[in-house]
Amino acid sequence: MILLAIVLATLAAGIGSVWLAAALSFGALARYTQHMLSLAAGALLATAFMHLLPEAFESRVEPHNLFMTLLVGLVFFFLLDKAELWHHGHEHHHGPEHTHDHDHAATDPVPAAGGSWAVLAGDSVHCCGDGILIASAFMADMRLGLLAAVAVLVHEVPHHMGDLIVLRQATSNRRMALLKVSMAGAVTALGGLVGFWLVDWLQEYLPYFLVVASSSFIYVALADLIPQLQKQLDSRQTAAQVVWLLVGIALVTVVSMAPHSH
Repeated sequence: MILLAIVLATLAAGIGSVWLAAALSFGALARYTQHMLSLAAGALLATAFMHLLPEAFESRVEPHNLFMTLLVGLVFFFLLDKAELWHHGHEHHHGPEHTHDHDHAATDPVPAAGGSWAVLAGDSVHCCGDGILIASAFMADMRLGLLAAVAVLVHEVPHHMGDLIVLRQATSNRRMALLKVSMAGAVTALGGLVGFWLVDWLQEYLPYFLVVASSSFIYVALADLIPQLQKQLDSRQTAAQVVWLLVGIALVTVVSMAPHSH
């Protein structure tokens, strides 16, 4: 039962986030991109602080060890982010259309030859990691697994939007770009299977897995999403950001009302 739930949830989170990203990038929902960022930030923070971390701290593991794991996780994801930025910058500066206009380079990256496959490879690894995090949450509690899947779905949308933009620069075929990113998103299910086996084998380390998942969500919300919302806006737009942030928190709260069962 748990394995089936993991497979279904990881497929929904992995592929669903790609399709939602496509709708926000190319479809009628493009005007709601900023709202989606606020929603994702609220859902990620609520999932981490209201559910994953409390579940981990209910275990018999020393709180000091869990806080240390949280700190290490945040630093790890920071370094991972820096490595990805360096890779994309290196790839751009060696591209066939390199320009000395750094402002243009930052806003309109041109993928190098084979760059789209590098993006897909990196996205696949990232999605596999998301699947492991979702599986870890499901192994602790079905409700936590559902919350983690929702959080992964919403936080992957901005990431996949960037992937689709890069692939659209490499090919004019929008459907092919969507198919390629969808295949990368489907790797989330593979990560779920790996996570099911890994967490089941290392059951005593489950609280640490939950804390690592929390550190991932917290880092993405605070380092990637919220900075994109820190813009000088009028009162109406600011209110909309706050409302959608609260909607993300409320979404997690509603899902958490499901029966709690270990």
